Amino acid sequence: MRAFADLIDRLIYTRGRNAKLALIGDYLRVTPDPDRGYALGVLTGELDIPAVKPALIRALIEERVDPVLYRMSRDYVGDSAETVALMWPSRFETSYVAPAKAGAAASGRALSIAAPASAGVTDLRLAAVVDRLLGLSRSDAPAVLADYLDRLESDERFALLKMATGALRVGVTARLAKVALAQAFGLDVEAVEEVWHGIAPPYTALFDWAEGRSEQPTAADTPVFRSFMLAHPMEDLRVSMADYAAEWKWDGIRVQIVNVPDKDGVSQTRLYSRTGDDVTGSFPDVAGAVTVPGVFDGELMVRGEFQGGEAASFNALQQRLGRKAVSKKMLDDYPAFVRLYDALFDGAEDLRPLPWTERRARLEAIMPRFDATRFDLSQLIEADSFEALEEIRAGARDAAIEGVMLKRRDSPYTAGRRTGLWYKWKRDALTADCVMMYAQRGNGRRSSFYSDYTFGCWGVDGDTGDAVLTPVGKAYSGITDEELKFLDKFVRNHTLARFGPVREVEKTMVLEVAFDSVHLSKRHKSGVAMRFPRIHRIRNDKPAAEADTLATLQRLVT
Repeated sequence: MRAFADLIDRLIYTRGRNAKLALIGDYLRVTPDPDRGYALGVLTGELDIPAVKPALIRALIEERVDPVLYRMSRDYVGDSAETVALMWPSRFETSYVAPAKAGAAASGRALSIAAPASAGVTDLRLAAVVDRLLGLSRSDAPAVLADYLDRLESDERFALLKMATGALRVGVTARLAKVALAQAFGLDVEAVEEVWHGIAPPYTALFDWAEGRSEQPTAADTPVFRSFMLAHPMEDLRVSMADYAAEWKWDGIRVQIVNVPDKDGVSQTRLYSRTGDDVTGSFPDVAGAVTVPGVFDGELMVRGEFQGGEAASFNALQQRLGRKAVSKKMLDDYPAFVRLYDALFDGAEDLRPLPWTERRARLEAIMPRFDATRFDLSQLIEADSFEALEEIRAGARDAAIEGVMLKRRDSPYTAGRRTGLWYKWKRDALTADCVMMYAQRGNGRRSSFYSDYTFGCWGVDGDTGDAVLTPVGKAYSGITDEELKFLDKFVRNHTLARFGPVREVEKTMVLEVAFDSVHLSKRHKSGVAMRFPRIHRIRNDKPAAEADTLATLQRLVT
């Protein structure tokens, strides 16, 4: 655990990308198996320890320190794992003892010497810790986790808790960790991506290949994920339509459909999100309809009852996202389909090196083999000039479309963002002037600032008919460091009430909020929900009484 904790600590305080790559690479080269494999699983978010949940950790710490003190400290620090790691009493420290639940006097709290725990743990190597945690039942987890926390130093406790809860945030993406592995052992990162999802932590086969003990693992007979090709924002760039093809940017989630036969010839299908998460279980209706072998790229949406079978809003799709089990009613009410726009493999044939025009032709030829009720083809936009495309794009919002994609006609399908190949030209954001109502501290480097703001618009009280502010959204992004300091000072100087970590503030600060769209929502008191809200600017020039109304937002509902 010591080496892993040191790695996490150094990654937290290292800013540069290349420096982070070097730190991870050095660790992977000198750390033995299977420790390094489990560490890599933590960094990439692939390690799941189901027996340890945040509620368990909170219960353990509140048995050992005053719960009020813990919650106040958590509010100040802004991170549960860091707070617990710092406050956890060592094995022979005096520790807080909670009063008995029945018949305890008000003065029942006392201090006592914590007895040494005994959970049968003798080895604090990372691999031993992970193996033990992975094999835990919910009933055994409290004693084992407490024993680990008793025996570790504070930075090791922090690393353990982050690992156990899957909440590690050290500025390292899964992609960066894979790049570090590739660079450390002289591998091609795309080759690493190619086999990644066919291997589970601690990735023994991957390291055997990296260090020359075996051949590259193969993805044959396994429906593995391939990295998506991504687009750069269009910004102020103008391109020639002779070099680029245009198609609509649909408002769903990007998915990769992988269908391969296993060794016995039985078809296997997986659906992967843009981050490589397996979402097959959430969309069994789509996966079950795939009969065409290959790998395909597209946008997953649901059909709308009132759109003539066309795509419904993103809000409708959200009803199905993240569900491990989907009821028949959910399948009937929100039928999913995929709008395809690229082909990576046709059967076992790799099409990615081909130019976009050839891949598009192959996809068009393949489309008749797909179930037309679950799959259709993303249509191209006919525009003979960039100016003509601008005019067409201007109508994107009225058609409930997110924007336009521009794809260079001769571009191969390459992983990641490559300059000059694909561009996304999103529709212009909507804005509304809202009033700050509540604020909460952020996380990470913003944990000392009130950086998360709940804002509202003016509605009408149903009983009195008076104007009343109703919350319509929450945002924490879009502001500069100087604006953050200004708003933090406003929150501290204009607090009306405190509700745990949340402060209610005077209703005088107007924020111009930008957002992509508005949808009806039964979960929100206002009846509407913004998609991707962010602070656009601070409106010091505008009084709160002139902020926008709920009726204004309702007119924008798509």
